[in-house]
Amino acid sequence: MAETEARVLCSTEEMDIVKTFECGQCFRWNPDGDGAYWGIAMGCPAKLWVQDGMVYIKSSGSMEMWREYFDLDRDYAEISRSFQGGEYLSTCVSYGQGIRILRQEPWEALCSFIISQCNNISRIKGIVERLCSNFGQPVEYEGRCFYSFPSAATLAELPDGALDVLRCGYRAPYISAAALAVASGALDMNALISGDSSTAKRSLMALPGIGEKVANCVVLFGLYHMEAFPIDVWIRRALKEHFPADFDPACLGDYAGLAQQYIFYYARSTGDGK
Repeated sequence: MAETEARVLCSTEEMDIVKTFECGQCFRWNPDGDGAYWGIAMGCPAKLWVQDGMVYIKSSGSMEMWREYFDLDRDYAEISRSFQGGEYLSTCVSYGQGIRILRQEPWEALCSFIISQCNNISRIKGIVERLCSNFGQPVEYEGRCFYSFPSAATLAELPDGALDVLRCGYRAPYISAAALAVASGALDMNALISGDSSTAKRSLMALPGIGEKVANCVVLFGLYHMEAFPIDVWIRRALKEHFPADFDPACLGDYAGLAQQYIFYYARSTGDGK
């Protein structure tokens, strides 16, 4: 891949790359020894780092693509000021400032969050990388080899047992079923993006092995419905200990998913509630 110039992506006030990549929403970005993050999205490898209060990016991908991927044309600061959830939520928002909700490729998000169920982030990353290195396409960039995320059609055509190499256990048939649904058009991810979140959630939960939490993650991170509010063990504990018993995440409005990420990041980073 051709050499590219470093470009300013945004300010560190607009995006904190550590918080954004370490808040549990993505699995293909990793830091090097100097604190820069390397990853691949939409088939384009990239390096991101911070210098003098700015976030720099080096990639062959267009700036338009990366601005959309990092959702940089949305004013998160203004959105965050609108949240009304008491002192605890205010603490979470302040702690998590700089997190951005990535607009990930829909099929990649679906497959990745199927892998994520009942799993820790380190193991999820390992399974996802084995999936890509075995069934994706190699992409060389800056002396490193990355692998594209394999398409649903590629995985749908694999013979029985091919996913054993992933060592993902009971999740393998769920991946295969989802790949077949997407590749055949039985599950139209683009239609789910343009439709409403409730329909999207029901459609995803009709697939084998997809429960409410995974469906909500896909709706938020892969279908861009920002009102989705995934509830995992960290969120459930935070809601139980810091919110009224009748608290409804819907009260947080159209960007409840952003509030969820602030709560999740604060709870997991600080061990709050353990």
